[in-house]
Amino acid sequence: MRKFLYSLVILFAFILNIQASDSEGHKSEQADEGFDPTELIMHHISDAHSWHVVSWGEGENEKHIEIPLPIILFSSGKLHFFLYSRFDHHTHIAESQGSYFLYHHGKIYNTDKNGTVDKDEHGHILNALPIDFSLKRNVWSMWISIAVLIWVFISVAKKYSGSEPSKPSGIQSLLEPVILFVKEDIIDMQIGKEKGKKYAPYLLTVFFFIWINNLIGLVPFFPGGSNFTGNISVTMVLALITFFITNINGSRSYWRHTLVAPGVPFFVKVLLIPVEIVGLFTKPFALMIRLLANITAGHIIILSLISLIFILKSIYISPVSVLLTIVMFTLELLVAALQAYIFTLLSSLFIGMAVVEEEH
Repeated sequence: MRKFLYSLVILFAFILNIQASDSEGHKSEQADEGFDPTELIMHHISDAHSWHVVSWGEGENEKHIEIPLPIILFSSGKLHFFLYSRFDHHTHIAESQGSYFLYHHGKIYNTDKNGTVDKDEHGHILNALPIDFSLKRNVWSMWISIAVLIWVFISVAKKYSGSEPSKPSGIQSLLEPVILFVKEDIIDMQIGKEKGKKYAPYLLTVFFFIWINNLIGLVPFFPGGSNFTGNISVTMVLALITFFITNINGSRSYWRHTLVAPGVPFFVKVLLIPVEIVGLFTKPFALMIRLLANITAGHIIILSLISLIFILKSIYISPVSVLLTIVMFTLELLVAALQAYIFTLLSSLFIGMAVVEEEH
């Protein structure tokens, strides 16, 4: 336990070094106005066109090591492909095939070689936006998690490929209880042992996909640091997959109770049927928001606790801030698995309610 706590202290000391300077080179305004925790937090939880590795130095001597990611834009009938590093460090302007683009707070705008920007009375940029197909940090984080997922399951599957199963060892002994727990205590309990076989591949995949991405998001340095499962596009797609699986495989009994409500007085049907139809969409909406909110909130709380050191500008707050951050970080390790469990459990519950054939 002592070594574990020492390791966490060193880890969060490293976080302070990285996160306080992680802003993709956009530090000029912050240097004049002082430390801005909101900008730091919003930058961390949002997607980015580069992958920050480490920073050192201060002011004009500050240096960054980051991995530029591909920029893919469609503008003026042309497809533009270049790396994020092409944007000038000071002007934030990049040239491609005679066109100029301005990078401003995570968005790319069309501009000229002088970086002309038109703004409205509220300060919003009016420049046209090119169609952006860029492969941002969340996309690469997803591919890393998929590679880990494939490697893990292939490694475990090879252990069972022989005529006689071998004694569990290594990663197999670690994951076998988890796989059995998801299969027997979630899928079989909510859907049924026989019908659950059809949906087990999806539900097992979504459990480990969410869990692995939650853990990768907790790593504060490359190749972690992305807020993948805290991105509404990701949680929405996962929720929509559950929505389509649930309703496409819905039994006759499921749809009859949803659209007809047999055995219910007519005046009650007028109220009940619209509620049931709305419920078809509120279920995946709850899945989407629950995962998004819990993962994003964890990142915000951890960064807020670290920011206290820079806001109060006192070394005496550092032990308290780091200690609370360690506690929160440890709790987030539990939340990473818990949110994967809840998403899988609710998905199994919704599918089980849809495929059941009730007898009257």
